[in-house]
Amino acid sequence: MQLKRVVVTGIGTINPLGNNIPEYFNNLDNGTSGASLITRFDASLFKTKFACEIKDFDPEKFGIDKKEARKLDLFAQYAMAATAEAIKDAGINPEKIDLDRAGVIVGSGIGGIETMFQEIKGYFEGGCTPRFSPFLIPKMIPDIAAGHISMKYGFRGPNFTTVSACASSTHAMTDALNYIRLGKADIIITGGSEAGISVPSIGGFNSAQALSTNNDNYKTASRPFDKTRDGFVMGEGAATLIFEEYEHAIARGARIYAEVAGAGLSADAHHITAPHPDGLGAKQVMKLALQDSGIKPEEVDYINVHGTATPLGDIAELKAVKELFGAHAYNLNISSTKSMTGHLLGATGAVEALACIHAINSGTIPPTINFEHEDPEIDYNLNLTLNKAQKREVNVALNNTFGFGGHNSCIVFRKI
Repeated sequence: MQLKRVVVTGIGTINPLGNNIPEYFNNLDNGTSGASLITRFDASLFKTKFACEIKDFDPEKFGIDKKEARKLDLFAQYAMAATAEAIKDAGINPEKIDLDRAGVIVGSGIGGIETMFQEIKGYFEGGCTPRFSPFLIPKMIPDIAAGHISMKYGFRGPNFTTVSACASSTHAMTDALNYIRLGKADIIITGGSEAGISVPSIGGFNSAQALSTNNDNYKTASRPFDKTRDGFVMGEGAATLIFEEYEHAIARGARIYAEVAGAGLSADAHHITAPHPDGLGAKQVMKLALQDSGIKPEEVDYINVHGTATPLGDIAELKAVKELFGAHAYNLNISSTKSMTGHLLGATGAVEALACIHAINSGTIPPTINFEHEDPEIDYNLNLTLNKAQKREVNVALNNTFGFGGHNSCIVFRKI
């Protein structure tokens, strides 16, 4: 069977570096930190008092009125906002496409966790009569963002969510890729959304010792590859990509950002939170993604690594890169944009896919900021794009995303 080619024809985002694509890309290039003290709730009792929050979010600016917003958890509002930008960017008119062949696959790791928290909190504070909102379940379930998007735009094709912790949105993009190239859809709205800056999230990740507690230097606390790294910084937001069958895109005169060349999936089969120390799953997922793409390792120009700034994770991932790419590892640009955005959990893969697409189209590699101290366990002969963006031609870019549970995903973008 001849597989269809898949391309990206529209992009949108809302994240700690910007409420739209131009703001995001500009702040990526300039190495801007999105970290700030938490304003969403009183974090004074927590070990971590900062995060990468979205600033000045107004759902009405994205076509979500106040009545509708009350029925949507923040993660779904973010997904709707990012999708509105992507649909407009792609120039899609629902009246001119086959809606039965247009789908929505959007990932989320934890869905409406804030809605669940507030409802349970209200139950225990409210006395003897349980009074839950009738919107509790439809606001909380992770698949609801995809459902709302399909209803708004009338897309009647494949419609679901993927839940695989921090790998969720890359798994969503992988599913979207495969549905289109197998001929089961022409267009799929894909990506991911997360609104995890909440009491249970910060408290839970603090207890797991996963978050940075560098409260005195919160602006620079997300520091991948730095000896003093002490955990990730929580982020939030969404990114939407319009995946489209190549001939369909050409027929309607769409602008094409990049080709989605292939993807890979693997499992560490090692530990619920820690990566395999030798990066076995990470190496395997990149190998599979390249095989799926028909791309040789020496053809890769840039890897946006998972790079969460955890002591074990950064080392394991770089081991995997060196083992898979060999001598070519030293010709690559590598960077972790989580140093700027924080870690958006289930949305992170989609937000970083946009960084890869930007590198392909602009010839600018986004930096790994906040680096100061060398770690003797890290090979700095690798080009980790430290502190400043670098210019180079990018024809092929990989995006790595790994999640609790040992879920690994990698997606490959190619210049077209």
